[in-house]
Amino acid sequence: MKVLVIGKGGREHALVWKLAQSPRVKKVFCAPGNAGTAEDGINVPIEPHKIDDLVRFAKKEAIGLTVVGPEDPLALGVVDAFQKEGLRIFGPSREASQLESSKVFSKQLMRNADVPTAEFRVFDHPEPARNYVQTREYPVVVKADGLAAGKGVIVCSNKEDAIAAINRIMVREEFGQAAGRYIVIEKRLEGAELSILALVAGRSIVPLQPTQDHKAALDNDEGPNTGGMGAYCPAPLGTPELLATIDESVLVPTVHAMKRSRKPFRGVLYAGVMVTNQGPRVLEFNCRFGDPETQPLLMRLKTDLLHLLEAVVDDRLDEFPPERLEWDTRPAICVVMASEGYPGKYTKGRVIGGLDDAKQVPNVKVFHAGTKVENHMVVTDGGRVLGVTALGDTLSAAKRAAYQAVEKIHFQGAHYRRDIGDKAWRRS
Repeated sequence: MKVLVIGKGGREHALVWKLAQSPRVKKVFCAPGNAGTAEDGINVPIEPHKIDDLVRFAKKEAIGLTVVGPEDPLALGVVDAFQKEGLRIFGPSREASQLESSKVFSKQLMRNADVPTAEFRVFDHPEPARNYVQTREYPVVVKADGLAAGKGVIVCSNKEDAIAAINRIMVREEFGQAAGRYIVIEKRLEGAELSILALVAGRSIVPLQPTQDHKAALDNDEGPNTGGMGAYCPAPLGTPELLATIDESVLVPTVHAMKRSRKPFRGVLYAGVMVTNQGPRVLEFNCRFGDPETQPLLMRLKTDLLHLLEAVVDDRLDEFPPERLEWDTRPAICVVMASEGYPGKYTKGRVIGGLDDAKQVPNVKVFHAGTKVENHMVVTDGGRVLGVTALGDTLSAAKRAAYQAVEKIHFQGAHYRRDIGDKAWRRS
């Protein structure tokens, strides 16, 4: 079978790498891909938003399954377009992907389905939003309604921060006009974050292993929010009891609510959960594999990924109860190496050295995110550049291996957190 992965980040490289391991996969294409996907698959120069071109390519190459990586093509209706042409594709429809593409839709669905989340209000104009935050006696989070590459969520410690966030989103339109047409202002929750990814098809829900992302740019969770600076799996925070609670109070009611609203969900449902003293509360939903959570998750997955994705597409997910999934017993950790200035402005085209040396570190895979080949050299091409991922007998061993590989890689202005995984030890 030929498989097509849409996207060009670290998540997509991990998907290409894992799908290529299936004995049933003949070729894995990636559109448009990066320098890493070119090594583990075949890059195709088609951008994710060029849906008609993607459909034509899938038909021409007789692609047996297409897997959507990023959120933008989902929001544009790539799944609907492929299905209309009789092409098999993994991901939710445009209507169902509103769970991610619209914070307003997501929060209102949670309210209606009694899914635990933070107290919130929706605004379509900056002035009443500014007035509202002036009356709050607690810290708030200001969220752009639409997609903003993981950067449209601004955590505010005081009223001045909140007003500045409102102006950034609605007045200066830093995340785009469409993304900032509405905003959600919600109570800032305190606790520990947990990423819960589950395969969903019809009424079948198969949770994957719990992971923990690191959103802040700097050590000790300081600095601005990013798309993610690293992750580890499994997360000790995700005890069997807590996961059962999240399944019952979050995943099941959300999937059923989507079905009742005639927007049945099929694909990966990702719940970003804050574990508070009052129990788990949903921060947001994503409708695709997380990045960088996918990297350590797939490092540990031993079950054929193609079989799982096909079971979702063909509505056979009930054949894969969670206990049937095979996992490497060793934990995995991913350290993101980013460009200087990320998540703000950064320079592209900086030569990356040491990749071959990093490959020699046992139990390490370097997943490419923002890279490309230029004049026969691998250069930076994004904010998050690499996801250095390692397995280890213990999380400490995995961390040592990952950072050993990180230290062998060099490019001008390389930035990374040095405390990925430390939360797990504090919890232990």
